[in-house]
Amino acid sequence: MSDDSLFFTPATELIGLMRSRQLSPVELVTAVLARAERLQPVLNCFITLTPERALAEARRAEADMAAGRPLGKLHGIPFTVKDLVNTEGVATTFGAVVHRDNVPAEDAVSVARLRAEGAILIGKTTTPEFGSGPMTHSPLFGSTRNPWDLSRTSGGSSGGAAAATAAGIAPLAIATDGGGSTRIPAACNGVVGLKQSNGVIPHSQAQDLFGNQTYVTPMTRTVADTALMLQVMAGPSAADPWSLGLRAHDYVEQARPQGDLRGKRVLYCLSPPGRPVSRDVTESFSAALQTLAALGATLEPFDASSGFDVEPIWRAINHTVWRARFAPLIEKDPDSFSDTFKRQIASAASVSGVEYQEAMFARSALFKRVQGLFEKADVLAMPTLTRSALPLSQDLFGPIDIDGQQFDNVRAHWYPWTMLFNMTGHPAVSVPAGFGRDAMPLGLQLVGRFQGDAELLQVASQFEAAANFSARRPRL
Repeated sequence: MSDDSLFFTPATELIGLMRSRQLSPVELVTAVLARAERLQPVLNCFITLTPERALAEARRAEADMAAGRPLGKLHGIPFTVKDLVNTEGVATTFGAVVHRDNVPAEDAVSVARLRAEGAILIGKTTTPEFGSGPMTHSPLFGSTRNPWDLSRTSGGSSGGAAAATAAGIAPLAIATDGGGSTRIPAACNGVVGLKQSNGVIPHSQAQDLFGNQTYVTPMTRTVADTALMLQVMAGPSAADPWSLGLRAHDYVEQARPQGDLRGKRVLYCLSPPGRPVSRDVTESFSAALQTLAALGATLEPFDASSGFDVEPIWRAINHTVWRARFAPLIEKDPDSFSDTFKRQIASAASVSGVEYQEAMFARSALFKRVQGLFEKADVLAMPTLTRSALPLSQDLFGPIDIDGQQFDNVRAHWYPWTMLFNMTGHPAVSVPAGFGRDAMPLGLQLVGRFQGDAELLQVASQFEAAANFSARRPRL
């Protein structure tokens, strides 16, 4: 295999190459680390790399194979972890200056499960302070660039994970998603980003276990690799009450693109009212719907004219949680935080307890509204974003440009569809859906029934196979 081919080989195939002794864990990890070192000055997608530890684990993995010992599902496969997720003995900074020296004593449940199956951590990927924005920038490390165009953002807040994955540094990445933070950068970088249903992957760091809207997620280059990660990361844990009692699934088997989509009903909507969509995204979405129809799915539009203005509800809940968590840190050391982060925290000061609870009531109503759509649908479809990746210099509080027109409120106008499913808990996946005239990736968001993650991945894999965008790679 050529080096370039190796770097873009899915984990599902790398496993087979190692089991057949055509590739060794040491060879793979050595190559991946060298690529990470070479591309880090270009992309700035890592906060920390762990070469000594990764190579030591690769040598142990190789020795286990030579000795015929039992092997894990991910034996020898490199992975990255977003720097919001705890890693034992490896700095977890949360993208914040005040935590630059924080070293957790134990792995998060998701990390521990990957490592238990033989996966090898190569580094921690960048995130804005505490995952607080859709562009990945922080006073701690600067900006993370998009491998398709270095003048564009990689998205956020899992921008480092997406950039590293798209650039062929490692096939598997642990990300997080609190309002679109996996799906936004997945769409910006042309990779697969899943926000699973509540509890499917236990979230061992959530502080509000019952009102939680954030998820620890897989990010990969293929739906099959996402299913493989989900298979390993899913399952009950005492750390997360939402995970208890959920039915087990064979995600790997169910994500195979078998048969067609005959009998599947897809409800679709381009955008909620007042949320303009670029011409490129409109055309890409139309082509994606044609692909679903060609696979045999029945398509029908749904009306989003009432009750789908989600951003104010999300902001009232999310920013209030952030204020409770982070206002004391800002008061203690204000100069360590960006103005953008401080402005977001300050904005929640005006949200009263009654307004917060009203937003929680509205969240419940959103769940019922989405559940109602599934009375006549198996899957929902919409664009992940209203336009391609924004400029690297985009201000969160500045206007967003869509086909030459300026609009206020980046969150409401760039990703009006992602926050909704954090609120309701339904599984949602962004899959590559083509490229715009600017040669930047575009994404399709597919949404499944509550706890219907396996069925959602099956539809996503069918679309992926039919659309066939995976062969195109960024020129680095």
